[in-house]
Amino acid sequence: MCAAREGRWCRRQRALLWCVLLAAWEAAWGQLRYSVPEELPKGSFVGDVAEELALEPAALGGGGARVVSQGRTQYFALHASSGHLVTAERIDREQLCRLQEKCVLRCELIVEGEMKVYAIEVEITDINDNSPTFEESEKELRISETTAVGSRFLLAEAHDPDVGANSLQSYALSGDEHFSLSVQAGGDGEKRPELVLAKALDREEAAFHELLLRASDGGDPSRTGTARIRVAVLDANDNAPAFSQAVYTVRVAEDVPVGSTLLSVTATDPDDGTNGNVKYSLRKQTKVVTEFFHLEPDTGAIRLVRNLDYEEGDSYELEIQARDGGDLFDTAKVSISVTDVNDNAPEIWVRSALSEISEDAAPGTVVALLHVQDRDSGANGEVRCSLGESVPFRLERALDDYYSVVTARELDRERASEYNVTVRAADGGSPALRSGAVLALRVLDVNDNAPVFAEARYSARVAENNAEGALVLTQAQPNPDWRFSQTQRPGTSGSQNGEEGGAWPNNQFDTEMLQAMILASANEAADVNATLGGGTGTMGLSARYGPQFTLQHVPDYRQNVYIPGSTATLSNAAGKRDAKPSGGNKKKSGKKEKK
Repeated sequence: MCAAREGRWCRRQRALLWCVLLAAWEAAWGQLRYSVPEELPKGSFVGDVAEELALEPAALGGGGARVVSQGRTQYFALHASSGHLVTAERIDREQLCRLQEKCVLRCELIVEGEMKVYAIEVEITDINDNSPTFEESEKELRISETTAVGSRFLLAEAHDPDVGANSLQSYALSGDEHFSLSVQAGGDGEKRPELVLAKALDREEAAFHELLLRASDGGDPSRTGTARIRVAVLDANDNAPAFSQAVYTVRVAEDVPVGSTLLSVTATDPDDGTNGNVKYSLRKQTKVVTEFFHLEPDTGAIRLVRNLDYEEGDSYELEIQARDGGDLFDTAKVSISVTDVNDNAPEIWVRSALSEISEDAAPGTVVALLHVQDRDSGANGEVRCSLGESVPFRLERALDDYYSVVTARELDRERASEYNVTVRAADGGSPALRSGAVLALRVLDVNDNAPVFAEARYSARVAENNAEGALVLTQAQPNPDWRFSQTQRPGTSGSQNGEEGGAWPNNQFDTEMLQAMILASANEAADVNATLGGGTGTMGLSARYGPQFTLQHVPDYRQNVYIPGSTATLSNAAGKRDAKPSGGNKKKSGKKEKK
């Protein structure tokens, strides 16, 4: 006895441990499942995603995480302060999942900082919020007085959109001893009420019989609906209509035009007059059936009254009744299968993206998170994704139909300062439908290039009567990383005002190389053999023509020459035109220079 108890206890413990491990495994692989009843108020608690995914509060605040759904209506939201998943709308299960035994809504949790996506499934459970109802609250049956005892007559079924125990469970009949009720179970699990003639009719005794049919569900408390049935007793009609086949099947493409006749059903009755006049009707006039199809009562033709959509419904079943003038009938089933056509192009959503990236970002850096989907089925819904050619990026699958755009190699801002990356998607249809999206990405500069001179040394001679702005020396190959700023300008000795907007690089290596070139030019200008005259003169850097050296004033070798970025100056003795220059390697003015 004790061993049996211990065995049951161990089995319960193992089952509990299995459930815990399963939940942990699903959370680790980005899959969360919850269950809530329908009709909850907005803001109701669904689950603690922050705890189950071990997300830090910093990752959730400030829009760092959000919940997205595929449809237009967002049924769930993330409470940033608590990390709880809550309802964003009141959810009606019967409206969202009609005719479905299980109702599951899906959404995704996007964590911006981590560039991760987690799938969430929420099952919406049913509550008993609907009563059984009949399509017609009053119904009249016409039955011949010669009808044999035991004959059965179909009654209108009640409908309850709730599921499970809350759905329709039973029928009951009251009102007359001539009739009893028989409930048959259909192949689809539905309960079908039939009126059974329990006692022979006599029109001269009673021309009418009043009955009450009651339908009840299994809720607690139970809900009910009623329909009144009036039986009119008629004279003989000894033949019922008969369909040519019990089941009719047809396959149609989802793009068949509205107004098309899909098929026609046929029933025959050998009786004469009104007893042989057959009328066709839909036995189950559900909202789904009447939205799409119309049955001609006289011919049995079934016409399409609304465009089909394979993605909304791929099959329909109709139950047709043929009834003669004496209320004898036969039934047949019509099965309509809808085939898919490639009428939906792939859709691309940019769920998260960067607008700029540093050029020294490592290969594999994620720059965007994409969601790609095609509503078609089979090959028509299979999507192939690719990026535009000649871009340093590639696609990686993130989760199901999510893709990450990552850098494929190192970037170089000097070659390309920005990218417009085209994301292309094509389905497997024939012909294939395509769509695309464009990601704009700017590359940020880093100081990864030093200035390069075309020559190791430059020299030039400048006459003191040269006009201001004359070109003296040009640097042919500037640093691609060089940027001018207002605060660093070359200018005259004792002044920081340059001729135009422009500046030196802010690192010592680049500045010293430029200083060396200015010093060489200044030494040439101070050569005693040059024909320098009176007045003040300096050398300067022109930003208008690029890194060029121009005269800012008429030069005078007796004045100091300002070297930007340094306190050093070059000067000659005042009033001595035959003085030697203070620095630089100079040659006699009477000889030509050699480079």
